Amino acid sequence: MGALPSRKGAFLPEDDTVHETTRPRLGDRIMAAVNRDPRTAPHGTRNDAVLVGVLAVAAVCAGLFTDDGLRPDTLGWTLLLAAHVPIVWRRRRPLLVLAAVVALLVPYHALDNNHFAPTPVAYVVLYTVAVTGRPLRTVLTGATVLAVSTSVMLTVSAHQAVELLRTSGWIIAVLFCGIDVRYYRQYVASIVERAVRAERTREEEARRRVAEERLRIARDLHDLLAHSITLIGVQTSVAAHVLAADPERLDREAVAKSLDDIAETCRTARGELRTTLEVLREHGHQDTRGPLPGLDGLPDLVAAARLSGARVEQDLRIRTDPPPAVGAAAYRIVQEALTNAVRHAGPEPAVRLRLYAEPGALRVSVTDDGTGPVPGGTPGFGLVGMRERARSVGGTLDAGPRPEGGFEVTAALPLTMGEGTV
Repeated sequence: MGALPSRKGAFLPEDDTVHETTRPRLGDRIMAAVNRDPRTAPHGTRNDAVLVGVLAVAAVCAGLFTDDGLRPDTLGWTLLLAAHVPIVWRRRRPLLVLAAVVALLVPYHALDNNHFAPTPVAYVVLYTVAVTGRPLRTVLTGATVLAVSTSVMLTVSAHQAVELLRTSGWIIAVLFCGIDVRYYRQYVASIVERAVRAERTREEEARRRVAEERLRIARDLHDLLAHSITLIGVQTSVAAHVLAADPERLDREAVAKSLDDIAETCRTARGELRTTLEVLREHGHQDTRGPLPGLDGLPDLVAAARLSGARVEQDLRIRTDPPPAVGAAAYRIVQEALTNAVRHAGPEPAVRLRLYAEPGALRVSVTDDGTGPVPGGTPGFGLVGMRERARSVGGTLDAGPRPEGGFEVTAALPLTMGEGTV
């Protein structure tokens, strides 16, 4: 048998399965039509034109085959069929359509034509008014139509008026059916709106979390690389100075120590960089941040700063461990402050590190006696990153020159993590 021709003239193998789009079932299409606001339905005018034809055929059949004694005459047929024409615009102007139908049917009934024939079109108009308007308007409209119809029937015969009142329950049922469908559509629309809002909220939350994670990684990389590169630069300068100071009496031990310090700094930076970047390689939902740095790593920061030539005096008075996020924020703030002191405070700066707890807060203070950043230089992200670190745990940070000279960084970090902090 060979191959099967495709729509474009190509050939498909015999064993290929051609997938066709599955059309919605009849029940699904009916429920979709019920749930949809008739004023927003596609092809509404075309559908109503078809409805006019169906209702007109039903009215003609009712006029011909029910109550032969009241079969419409030529004027009656004209009024009856003309009452169906406004149905085409029932979705856009329901009240005007109702008024037009009533204006045509009042003389029709007053001429004592077949009173059952226009019933379907009247019910369709009343249902449209009920399903598209407020309940109060629907009730007032129904009462007005019923009063007008009863008055017209009284001009024909009292028996017809009583019969209309006896069957008015159908009019009330149609009106309340329209009101019920209107409330049901509003309920479905509110559910859809809540689902859309929830989906939008989830997308916004996902974007916010992605932005926060990118910012966190950027801060970690900045702190890590700035600290490590600054230390490597200072240690390299020390080694170069030793080599150039007195080549005849080379201090091999000092050079070797500087190179060992550089190697150790590189190893530490490589390990922290690997931990930071693991979150970018991981696709699962588990927490891949790795252990957060804490206050127990401050002595290593102080030792690294001293190796770079800074004269660091530390005063650490912490008896209880703060929350991990607060400890990590304090560690990064101290790391960046010491890095800035080594970089900007001049040769062999005197740095004082104080860290102590007071009721409800962890206080961090790093001061130096150097000259501070060069005015007019290219601003970096160090101070911005430190402030973001403090805000991420609900704390505050101030940084700036001291009146007596030097630079000072002070931070107040809460010892209890509130809801909404990261």
